[in-house]
Amino acid sequence: MKERLKSWILALLVLGSLVESYYLIYRLPGADSAVLSENLYVKTDNMGPEEKVENLLYPDKMIIHMGEGKHTLFYPDSTFYSLIMNRLKGRGFESFQRHSVQDYDWDKIRNENPGIELSFGAGIPVTLLQRVMQLSPDSLFEGESIDRIWIYNIKNDSKAHAIFFSTRGDIIYEAAKADLTVQDVQQHVDFGKNWTPYKAVGGDYYVPDSKISLVQVEMPSGMYTLEQMQNNLFFDVGSTRYIREKNGSEIYTDSKRSLQVDKERNWMSYSDPAALPAGESTPAKDALEAVEFVNQHGGWNGTYRLEATEEGRQDRKVSFQQYYGSYPYGSYPIMSNSQLQYGVINLELQQGTVSSYERSLIYMDESKAQKKIVELSGGAELENQLSLVSKTSAVKDLTPAYVPVVKEDKLQLLPVWKVTLIDGSVLTLN
Repeated sequence: MKERLKSWILALLVLGSLVESYYLIYRLPGADSAVLSENLYVKTDNMGPEEKVENLLYPDKMIIHMGEGKHTLFYPDSTFYSLIMNRLKGRGFESFQRHSVQDYDWDKIRNENPGIELSFGAGIPVTLLQRVMQLSPDSLFEGESIDRIWIYNIKNDSKAHAIFFSTRGDIIYEAAKADLTVQDVQQHVDFGKNWTPYKAVGGDYYVPDSKISLVQVEMPSGMYTLEQMQNNLFFDVGSTRYIREKNGSEIYTDSKRSLQVDKERNWMSYSDPAALPAGESTPAKDALEAVEFVNQHGGWNGTYRLEATEEGRQDRKVSFQQYYGSYPYGSYPIMSNSQLQYGVINLELQQGTVSSYERSLIYMDESKAQKKIVELSGGAELENQLSLVSKTSAVKDLTPAYVPVVKEDKLQLLPVWKVTLIDGSVLTLN
């Protein structure tokens, strides 16, 4: 009898415990969010897939020099760009010799010697470049960052020349041993013969002789939710506090980290000033850490390219530029602007640890894109536009790009000429 009574008492205690747990989870204040959290939680890979750093390292343009002052340009994802890059990735470069950039007549090489020039914008550390090209650097070259690679032939010379330009501006490295023949280089150059001719302007930028075609696109867009961003950035979302600033921006903080959301620009800024330094910092290591951080905290909602690894006084800034394109017209950068901050992911690192992370909350649904072909100006029309611009500041670079425009629940990407001036400012034509 006593044993049966004990069993009943034990069963009642277990039942009471289950009832109490039910009320704690489902009925206490704030429990609604706990019940829904499993449905609302969106894993990082649903915002965008992870990415390998190798897929973020590629030239922003490829300049083909055909001799006799003739040139053309290939852009990422265009037919011949992809073909040439795939071939170059399989070729080896070693025995690097250091020279002064002033030892060469670059205007003569540009206009007389057939060759291929790869532009890497602000530059890529050699230790990262090794991940996409077969380089055998010595300790001196290994510490450099490269913003251009120029491979060319010289008349009556039986070997191809491969020059790597340091971002410092005064030093170049020539690969004494390059796994490329003169015939290889000439074959790559010949791909440009039937392409749009470009005119070199002062060795700084190139203007097409005629209009060029790009794809204009309109596609559905959406917004990443605050719940998604909090789940990706905070260890314990339940411990965050909400603060509303006078300017309308919203801040979520767990007393150590903060997530600031600008709803007008649909832009988020995450800060972790208390992040513990990881130790040694180099441009390559910081770029790798930045890629891994994005992989773990949001993913990549599109095609990106490593744009820059700029060193500040106490930190290093790493930025990734979003590209959009359509075969065979090529892929081009999406410009962030004052009306819509979109198309870039920015990070700051202190001693190898991410302390700041910024990106847009907007995403686009490329599967439902509506496209049409439009033309950007070229020839005399474009030259006249650029001559007016250069009256205030010299033009440093010219490239096709996209300006993003939000129209109700759709995102438009409008083709423009992106003009970068010598003072660093940027404007658009067309």
